[in-house]
Amino acid sequence: MNNRQLPAIDVCRIDLFTAEDELREKYTDPIVTRVLRIREEYSWFISNPDAKDRQFVEYALSRHGINRTQAYSDLAIIKALLPQLAQASRDFHRYRYNEMILETYQMAKKRKDTKTMEKAASSYAKYNRVDLEDEQAVPYDLIVVQPFTATDDPSVLGIKPLPRLQERIQELLHKYQAENIDIEDIEYEEADLEEQSLFPKDVESDGTESEENIL
Repeated sequence: MNNRQLPAIDVCRIDLFTAEDELREKYTDPIVTRVLRIREEYSWFISNPDAKDRQFVEYALSRHGINRTQAYSDLAIIKALLPQLAQASRDFHRYRYNEMILETYQMAKKRKDTKTMEKAASSYAKYNRVDLEDEQAVPYDLIVVQPFTATDDPSVLGIKPLPRLQERIQELLHKYQAENIDIEDIEYEEADLEEQSLFPKDVESDGTESEENIL
């Protein structure tokens, strides 16, 4: 499939922000017309983030003279590509910013306006973070695993430990054990439920008498 046969959504994914003259070299006039229309509609869409779908459609109808079906189709394409378009838009604006700063620098250079040249160069360097060192990959093979040791010492958390804690625990145990000397342990005993009378063996589990008993 060549470029002239691509669906509109694929064309927009690739060339939504491509210059018009380049679009006309790659695609047919109807496709270029639609791409330019969706590009303009996208600008309105991001400028009106709270707008309802109905408002978008009404705008597209009045602005481009298309029918309602075409407007909803354009909206569907914009929504489908929105995450990608947002990134593409940021990349485009970064490119345009650098282009404008460099153009300003060149114009100032021609006028020998060193003050403006310095400001443009400083803005360019700051925006592109050329003053920062390149990040280097972390040598994961050299990272030492942090050893952990279990402890009941709260001082490792910055908490002051209670003095004589274990001794205090033993003192309280002896104290409360002494206060409850009347409590005595007893051995387990089988409960006398008279199971033979309560659950006679000649009665089935469903409550009916066995055949032997009936006979």
